[in-house]
Amino acid sequence: MPARESGWAHFPHGADVGLCGYGPTLEAAFEQTALAMGAAVTEPSRIRPLVDVRVECEAPDRELLLIDWLNALIFEMSTRGMLFGRFEVHIDGNRLTGTAWGETVSKERHRPAVEIKGATYTALEVRQRDDGDWVARCVVDV
Repeated sequence: MPARESGWAHFPHGADVGLCGYGPTLEAAFEQTALAMGAAVTEPSRIRPLVDVRVECEAPDRELLLIDWLNALIFEMSTRGMLFGRFEVHIDGNRLTGTAWGETVSKERHRPAVEIKGATYTALEVRQRDDGDWVARCVVDV
């Protein structure tokens, strides 16, 4: 069976930004949703993976785990002044451990488009499709 692809997309939502990640595993969908979030700020190819930051979170269900994951990344972006462009996620039950790779924001090189304030429950969905792939989506406040 050939490997299925992972990817991300934005979807319109008023003044905010909708994020959607998908892939053959739940972890891939979470990684791609984080990449979509970074892409709302700048072109992902502009972000060099110079520094790795470990993130851990736990939540009672997959939807809340997605929100906690994204909000933990937003916290790290804000407090460290960084952007992330590569992610690795491991999920064991309701616990997520992940690593984000990125670098300090350079206004000249990254040309940030927005500042993300937080992940919301709007359009929140984490599910496995009929074809076996996973989809994770929500809206972030900008």
